Amino acid sequence: MKDFVALEAKTTVHGVRFYAPSHERLDIDFPENNTTSGLAPGYTIKRKEFDNYLIQSLKSYPNISVLEGQRLITVTDNGDFLSLITDKGILTAGMVVGADGAQSIIVKQLSDIKVEKNHYCAGLRVYYEGVEGFHEGQHIELHFYKEVLPGYFWLFPLPNGQANVGIGMLSKSISQRNIDLKALLSDILQNHPQVALRFSKATPLESVKGFGLPIGSKKRNISGHRFLLTGDAASLIDPFTGEGIGNTLRSGRVAAEHIQACFREQRFDAAFNKAYDKEIYRRMWKELRLSRNLQLLLRYPRLFDSVVKKANRSHSLRMMLASAMVDIDIKKELVRPSFYMKLFTQ
Repeated sequence: MKDFVALEAKTTVHGVRFYAPSHERLDIDFPENNTTSGLAPGYTIKRKEFDNYLIQSLKSYPNISVLEGQRLITVTDNGDFLSLITDKGILTAGMVVGADGAQSIIVKQLSDIKVEKNHYCAGLRVYYEGVEGFHEGQHIELHFYKEVLPGYFWLFPLPNGQANVGIGMLSKSISQRNIDLKALLSDILQNHPQVALRFSKATPLESVKGFGLPIGSKKRNISGHRFLLTGDAASLIDPFTGEGIGNTLRSGRVAAEHIQACFREQRFDAAFNKAYDKEIYRRMWKELRLSRNLQLLLRYPRLFDSVVKKANRSHSLRMMLASAMVDIDIKKELVRPSFYMKLFTQ
């Protein structure tokens, strides 16, 4: 962690700024739980920089071999081992962990997971410099405009006056409404009253990049004979926020524990590996299901508008929403009808 704190490629984040469908703004500060350790409550960093940090950290362990510059082409199950054919040769393994993201080769060739538009999101991202108007506390921004629901447009501050800019939306809605996501992003940047002026002096640093997000809104088979899936490959992306790195790391820990059991018991079959699926969903399903329900609430933009309006007038409600970001029991209140009945009758 000390190495991460020393990274210059990140910037501290102290809260989140929400924009409701009505365009009303709400600022929520993150709970400052790490002040004694010298850590900020959050950070933003370019994905390339973060991935490089992770791989360099792995290289510091003497029991880990990192093979770089190889592209996995295919995987075959030979019964007693798996063969991984790369553009540099063939590797064999008793167990394989598919941690190769949303376009996972392991998923495509060994699992039964398929793309389902109701459980999949499409996203676009582009880095900019010169975006103006960020919160002085470097809040990340989530813009829930009607034309993007169920999804959002985002602005994340980065070091050196740069920003992560993007848009994500449920694939089913994109298909049903025949939306050109790239055109919608361009329209927001050029014409939206709360956005366009902030980009009047901004310059893109790259072309727009597209990606798919298999969200954790349903349980899937995330293991099989001699393999486990983690992170995006296991479709563990948070349905509401689109965040995946936290669940990737969590699933990696569970995978490591399970693989130890595989070699200890000399069991690598699909039936034995089902224990991994059960443990993943035991730890994560409540939160994933809750996030899915929050995503579905975005079908009611007036509800979102009302919560933001109330929160701007109520310190206690703002504190409750801040706590809900880190406490799942408090977050549960946000999907209960009784919460809204109480909120709107007070």
